[in-house]
Amino acid sequence: MNKKILISTVTLLLSLMTFAQRQDGPKITISGKVMEKGTDFPLEYATIVFENTTTKQLSGGITDENGNFKFEVPAGRYNARVEFISFKTVNLQQKDFRADTNLGVIQMAADVAQLNAVEVIAEKSTVEIKLDKRVYNVGKDMIVKGGTISDVLDNVPSVTVDAEGNVALRGNESVKILIDGRPSGLAGINIADALKLLPADAVEKVEVITNPSARYDAEGGGGIINIILRKGKANGINGSVLVNAGDPETYGTSINLNKKSEDYNLFSNFGYNYRNNPGNSLTDAEYFNNDGTTNRFINERRTNDRLSEGFNANFGIDLNLSKSLVWTNALTFRENRGKNPDNVFFYNFDSGFNPTFTRNRLNDQRSDEFSIEYASNFVKKFKKDGHQFTADLSFSQNRENEFATITDQILGDPSSLDSEQTSNLQKQQRNLIQADYVLPIGKNGRFEAGYRGSFLKNLTDFAVTPDISNFSNTLEYIENVNALYTQYGSKINKFSYFFGIRFEDSNIEVNSLSRNDFNNKKYNNLFPSATFNYEFSQSSSLSLSYSKRINRPRGRFLNPISTLSSNINIFQGNPDLDPSLTDAIDLGYLKKWNKLTFNTSAYINITNDAFQFIRKESGLFVEGVPVILSTPINLAKEYRAGFEFNLNYTPYKWWRLNGNFNAFRNETQGNYSYVDFTGNTVTQNFDNVAYTWFTRINSRITLPYKIEWQTNGTYNAPQTNAQGRSLGVASMNLAFSKDILKDKATIALNISDVFNSRKRIMETFIPNVVSSYSEMQWRERQVMLTFTYRFNKQKNERDRQPRRDDGGGEEYMGRP
Repeated sequence: MNKKILISTVTLLLSLMTFAQRQDGPKITISGKVMEKGTDFPLEYATIVFENTTTKQLSGGITDENGNFKFEVPAGRYNARVEFISFKTVNLQQKDFRADTNLGVIQMAADVAQLNAVEVIAEKSTVEIKLDKRVYNVGKDMIVKGGTISDVLDNVPSVTVDAEGNVALRGNESVKILIDGRPSGLAGINIADALKLLPADAVEKVEVITNPSARYDAEGGGGIINIILRKGKANGINGSVLVNAGDPETYGTSINLNKKSEDYNLFSNFGYNYRNNPGNSLTDAEYFNNDGTTNRFINERRTNDRLSEGFNANFGIDLNLSKSLVWTNALTFRENRGKNPDNVFFYNFDSGFNPTFTRNRLNDQRSDEFSIEYASNFVKKFKKDGHQFTADLSFSQNRENEFATITDQILGDPSSLDSEQTSNLQKQQRNLIQADYVLPIGKNGRFEAGYRGSFLKNLTDFAVTPDISNFSNTLEYIENVNALYTQYGSKINKFSYFFGIRFEDSNIEVNSLSRNDFNNKKYNNLFPSATFNYEFSQSSSLSLSYSKRINRPRGRFLNPISTLSSNINIFQGNPDLDPSLTDAIDLGYLKKWNKLTFNTSAYINITNDAFQFIRKESGLFVEGVPVILSTPINLAKEYRAGFEFNLNYTPYKWWRLNGNFNAFRNETQGNYSYVDFTGNTVTQNFDNVAYTWFTRINSRITLPYKIEWQTNGTYNAPQTNAQGRSLGVASMNLAFSKDILKDKATIALNISDVFNSRKRIMETFIPNVVSSYSEMQWRERQVMLTFTYRFNKQKNERDRQPRRDDGGGEEYMGRP
C-alpha cells in the first residue's frame, strides 16, 4: 500500500508542476488592485476574467485579502471583466494586451438592486486553502450550529477528534491548541474536556498550521491549531441572537452585541447552554492463565448521562489611541456545572463461558468549573507599511472540581456492597507576556524578533475515602518557559524564503506532595525553522519547510491516579515522562483554477522519546481479576510519514464541495521493561509499523426556495499498534437551513452522527494476560434546531474597516 501511495503522490505532484509550467506562447503579467468605491475597502475574492477574443480561452485569477491580483496570460486581444457578488461588474472590452500591464486600482460600486434583494452577499468558502495553512470559517458551517468547539474541530480539514475528545492533526495527537494566537485560560485545565463545553457560536474561524515558523510557540510536534474567537467589526451598533434546542435534551442561547466607531470598537458575546450527552461503552475480555489457557470471561457494559449547564461571557474594547496605536482589552469567563452518572455492569463467566455472577459499579460524578482570563494587546504601527511592534499580556485562573460517590455490589448479595468517595480538585494559574517586532527591509525583506514568557502552575488534589489502595495524591505542576526568537525572510522574483531560530529555556517541576516525591527538569533547546517557496504563476506555488518542535506532557499524562470509574481497568499517569522532540519536514504544492483549489503535501515527522500508551498488570486483584493499568511512557523513536490533499471545488453556483484525504505510515521503535508483582522482569517490544488513512468530504447545495443542504462524511481507517489495533469507523452529519424574515433571520436543522456510528473500536491483546474487544461512544446521535436573528447587519456582512494584520507583510511569514 505504501508504494502505491508514494508513486501516486509523486506522479500527481510532477503532473501538476508540469501543467503549471506548460507554455502556450508568449506570456505577459496582468496585475492590479480591486477596491470598493466610496470606502476604499479592499475586496478579497473578487474574480478577474480574461476571455481571448479569438480562441475564447478563459484566463484570470482572484484577489487576495488586500485586494491585489497578479496572473499570467498569453499576449493578445481580450474582453476582460471584474466580478464580485453584489457589486456591478467592471468591463474592459476589445483591449490589446501585448506587454506586462498594471491595471492600477479598479473601483467597484455596490449593486443597490442586489443589496436590497439580499440574494447572496460576499460569502467565503467554508474552507479556505492556502499554501501554509487551512482556514475554516465556522459561520458558514450549518453542521456545528448549537454545538461545541470540539464539534467545530471535528469538521476542520486534516483534524480529527476521537471518541474521548482528543484532538489530532494528520493523525498526530501532539498538537498545540491556541485561542486567538496564544495558550488561553479559557481552554481550561483539561483542554479536551473544555473544548466539549465551549460553544461553537463563539468561534469565528480556525487556522490549521502544519509546520509553524520560529515566531510560533515551539510546542506541538504535530503542528498548531489556532481558534479565532468572534469579535464585532461592522460600524455602528449591531449583533445577533441565537437560540437552539435539540434531542437528547439540549437547549441554549448566544448573544453577540457590538458597537464600533472611529475611536473604539466594543465587542461582547454571552451564552448559556444546557446539554445532555448520553454515551455508552462495552468491553468483552478473555483473561488467561500463565500457560495461555482461558481463566475467565468478563463482559463490561457502561452507560453515561453527561449533563452540563454552562454560562460564558466575553467582552472587550479596541481603543484607537491614535491612527497608529491600538490598545485592546478583553475579559472572558466561563462557568460550568455537570453531572455524569456512570453505570457499569460486569458480567462474569467461567472458562467455559458459563455465567458465574454479575457485579454493578455506579460512579455518580458531579463537577463544577470556573475560568476567568484578562488579555491586553498593544499594536503600534510605524510609517513604513508592515513596520510594527505588538505586545500581549494575559492572566488567567481556572478551577475544576470533580466529586464522585462510587458503589460496588454483586447483584443478589447485599453483603458485598462496597462504597467509596473520590474528589479531584484542580487549580491552575497561567500568565503570559509576549512582544513582537517586525521591520521591513528593502522592497521584499522582513526582519522579526520577539520574546515570550509563559508561566503556569497547576495543583491537583485527588482523594479517595476510604483509601485502601493508597490512590490519594496531591500533584503540583509548575512550568516556566522563556523564549526568544528571530527570523528573516525575503522574496526574489518568484522565489521567497525565510529562516528562523527560536530559543526556549524550560524549568519544569512535577511534585507529588503527598508522597514527598519531587522532580525538577531544567532544559533549554534551539528550534530552527526554514521555508522556501516558489511561485510558478499567480495560481501555482511549491513550498518546502522544516521546523523543530517539542511536546511537553501535562495533566492526566503526569498524574498517578485521576479516576476510578472502573476498578479493574485504571488509567495511571507517569510523573517521570520527558518531553518529546520532533523534526518536521513538509513539501507542499498549491494550484488554483477558476472553480477548483487544490493543495497537496508530503510530510515526515521524526520524534525522539515519543509518548506511547502501554497496558500492564498492576499486581492488584479484584475478586481474582487482575487490575490492568494503562499508562504513557517514552519510547525511543517514532517515524511518521504521509501525504494529504485538500480541495475546494465549485462545479456550479449552487453546489460547493471541499474534501480532505490523509494517509500515513507510523513506525515506533523501542522496548519497555518493568518488574511485575511477582518480582520478574517483563520486557515488552513495541517495534511496530502501522498504515492508516482518513478522509472527509463536505457538500453544500442550494436547493429551490433558497434552502441550504449540507452533508459531511468522515471515514477513519483501521490502525494497528504494538498491543492491538483500532478498527475503521464511518460517520455522517446532515444540516438544512433557510433564511427568513427578509433574510434577517436563519433557521437551521442539523443531525450529528446520523447513523449513530461515531465510536472508538479497539482490539487489545497482552500474551498470557488478556484479550479484549471494546467500543466507546462518547455522545450518541443528536438532532438540533437553531434560530438566528441579526439586527443592523446582513447575513454575511463584510468588515468595512481595514483588517488589522498582526503579522504584517506577506502571508508566507505571517502569524495567527
